[in-house]
Amino acid sequence: MASTTVTRTYLRMARPDALRPARALPDATVSRLDPCTPARYRELYGAVGRDWHWHDRDAWSDERLAEHLADPSVTVYVFMVEGRAVGYFELQQHDDGDVELAYFGLFPAEIGKGIGGAMLTAATKTAWQLGATSVWLHTCTLDHPHAIENYRARGFEEYRAETYEASA
Repeated sequence: MASTTVTRTYLRMARPDALRPARALPDATVSRLDPCTPARYRELYGAVGRDWHWHDRDAWSDERLAEHLADPSVTVYVFMVEGRAVGYFELQQHDDGDVELAYFGLFPAEIGKGIGGAMLTAATKTAWQLGATSVWLHTCTLDHPHAIENYRARGFEEYRAETYEASA
């Protein structure tokens, strides 16, 4: 099996006023999935991440995933435009006050429609509303090529990068 070198980049927003909101979308809403079942989570995770090599949660049993989703520090949201789901994001609060944007992505059919910036704006605002001391995330070179541009455009700043080998 071939491998490829991947660069993972960590980005952080240290203050709420650092957010540079994207153009608002009419009829866009954020809906928290409470509870979020393992079946629904797998549906979202697979639909969004399939093309971007998201595999780590696939190895989790339903029991492990249910335990993760029941953790009060974990929240899952669906982003809706004109009443239809277009993507989802997962936030995880950490003991130090940081909120991690653990997963974020659009359904494949929604990419390229100008939705990602509005969804990232909503996800970041939601993280700050949870009382974050900072908001951080990581992306990698396996992600959509415009993802890191969106993070930077919203005000996230790089603070660390690392490389690793991944199966192709």
